[in-house]
Amino acid sequence: MRWPIRSRCGCHTDGQGPARFVAAHVDQGLPPCGERVIVRFMTTSDKPDNENAATGIAAQDWATAAADPQYRAAVVDLLGALAYGELAAFERLAEDAKLAPTLEDKAELAKMASAEFHHFERLRGRLTEIGEEPTRAMEPFVAALDGFHRQTAPSDWLEGLVKAYVGDSIASDFYREVAVRLDADTRALVLAVLDDTGHAGFAVDRVRAAIDADPRVGGRLALWARRLMGEALSQSQRVVADRDALSTMLVGGVADGFDLAEVGRMFSRITEAHTKRMAALGLAA
Repeated sequence: MRWPIRSRCGCHTDGQGPARFVAAHVDQGLPPCGERVIVRFMTTSDKPDNENAATGIAAQDWATAAADPQYRAAVVDLLGALAYGELAAFERLAEDAKLAPTLEDKAELAKMASAEFHHFERLRGRLTEIGEEPTRAMEPFVAALDGFHRQTAPSDWLEGLVKAYVGDSIASDFYREVAVRLDADTRALVLAVLDDTGHAGFAVDRVRAAIDADPRVGGRLALWARRLMGEALSQSQRVVADRDALSTMLVGGVADGFDLAEVGRMFSRITEAHTKRMAALGLAA
């Protein structure tokens, strides 16, 4: 079913729900890149432009903000998605450790997997603390996230490293952008569980060493990274489109959401950060 949506700036679209609305207008705020910009947005800067602006819900604590049932539902969805994402990251890193070429590499990935599980425990604990059942909060996101991981299963050690570095960074950057508009308590938790587990430096070191040893590896991994972006975007759109509370948050219904101009700037920051990460890996964006 298609239905019109009015943005905060008064514009209309015939998208299929709020998430479609956001996706349909992203490319208006970004420069052309020779391919669909919407597939290239998926990363963000470390510090959004309005990171220090604490107004509206962002200036409230959880007890005050949660009085709005729509906001509460959006936060439960957000924490549920993050929690299952962390649990899936733990499982993926544990599997990737089996592909590690050395015992040192295996130990490093095991350490990172442990950190991801600790993040999951914090999110699960927070959901319980606010009176929500963690499994129920995570269940709506299982199919989409599991589908993404099935479709992007790495064929070797290096693809696994690039997937964790690029894919996790895309998700983390987006959540950081959203966190700016959350209440102070939820924002602090979200930012804490998005802390780098050490995978970034580890992945950059190993991937660059592999490219130095065999430059042909770079082309293959660059194509792999582009595929990851497209798959991750597709899955994230499905997740948001299926969850009314999250969709409404993104387009300004709750938590001082994004207007069209902000969406464009956000995705510009995401693109810039992704380009820098690809360069750090020695890959072409």
